Amino acid sequence: MPETRRADARRNYARILAVAEEEVATHGADASLEQIARTAQVGSATVRRHFPTRRDLLEAVSRKRIEELRARAHHLSGQEDGRSVLLQWLSEVVAFCVTARGLAATLAYDGAAHENSCSATLEEAAGPLLRRAQYDGVVAAEVTATDLITLAAGLALATEHHPDPAAAAQRLFRLVVAGLSSSPA
Repeated sequence: MPETRRADARRNYARILAVAEEEVATHGADASLEQIARTAQVGSATVRRHFPTRRDLLEAVSRKRIEELRARAHHLSGQEDGRSVLLQWLSEVVAFCVTARGLAATLAYDGAAHENSCSATLEEAAGPLLRRAQYDGVVAAEVTATDLITLAAGLALATEHHPDPAAAAQRLFRLVVAGLSSSPA
């Protein structure tokens, strides 16, 4: 948030964001904007002024986690085994998507024409890991970073109502990585 805003606007933004983080953690992407406003002790118009759309709010709530994943990808990029490093990072993305309620919805592609900053950041972070794995010949050339982030978000969305979503998402992730058959087609 630009520092050119008034001090009270910066405080409102910080308070709204802190409350939104708690509400999204509890209720997921469908957290009530009105409840967020009430708990933050601001009007709903103030919430909408800072976050014009629900997606804007979800992206702001997810920004710290996304940055941690970006940093993690950068840290892993210098390691030798391109396949295991890519799969380790992607498994961490799946885990974040599952545990950070609302994150998968933020990353999901809904056909909207606007820039999805969370997905864009993760795709950029995945790029070097993916290129290394492709260079090593362990990931198909046609796989894109967008494919990987869509897969992670899809696994989280598909398992969010499972009794143990984290275990279910990781199981499906391992299944996708291993493939459906025990021998090549």
